[in-house]
Amino acid sequence: MTIGNNRVLGTAGVSESIGFLLIFTMVIVGIGLVTLYGYPMLLKQQVGADEQIMEKNMIVLQNDVKSLAYKTVPYKETSLKVGGGSLSVHNLSESASSSSFKVYDDAGTIAPASNPLLFHTGDLRYESVNAESMISLENGAVVKRDLVQPGSVMLAEPRWFVDSTTNTAVIYLIGFNSTTAMARSGVGTVQMALGDTTYPPPVSISPGDNVYIHYEPDSNADYSTAWNNYFENSLKLSRGGSSNDYILLTGQGQVVIKKYEVIVKSL
Repeated sequence: MTIGNNRVLGTAGVSESIGFLLIFTMVIVGIGLVTLYGYPMLLKQQVGADEQIMEKNMIVLQNDVKSLAYKTVPYKETSLKVGGGSLSVHNLSESASSSSFKVYDDAGTIAPASNPLLFHTGDLRYESVNAESMISLENGAVVKRDLVQPGSVMLAEPRWFVDSTTNTAVIYLIGFNSTTAMARSGVGTVQMALGDTTYPPPVSISPGDNVYIHYEPDSNADYSTAWNNYFENSLKLSRGGSSNDYILLTGQGQVVIKKYEVIVKSL
């Protein structure tokens, strides 16, 4: 009887050990699957959330710039959170690399093609480290591009007008400036003030004259696709002149060009 009972007890002990090993193995496998598939998915969702938050933040900053430029509000301040990357200001004075717009016409009334009206804009730029994407507030527009592939998209358009009925074009050139290099990660406050402004009178264009607009991208932040799509699809401009030039106005009409400087005081 004793030997039999020992055999029964021994069998029960082996069964409990096997059961424990099975449960332990399942737990380890579960943790491995979560680590292998679940954790990267959570990180991806976090990166996507940070990017979406910055898209909304940039549109808020765009509204601040509109208030400064169009409503001549002297000062704007906005608190925001920068996650998954950094927000920095790139000055319009960085002429060697900053984006620019040039305007010229055939008759040289605004400026000749050989010496066009050139305006460097600079930008407020968010660079996401994990998603390898970039979002900029550039010349009144919010634009975005992926660093791992070509192309870009405009998330919010600038306040430009081309009226075919009266043959009038109104463009706003908005540039950023700061006294020192600035960058921000985490929670911060963006303080901006209106700087120098230029309100030249409308320029009358003679019959047979064409006015051209051209976007030259920053060497480190190319939003050519976004701006070209805006020219073609939103403003309904056709190509003309040299490569990537668009006919802003043709024939007798008026062109209004207003320039604004936005001074970034802090990030």
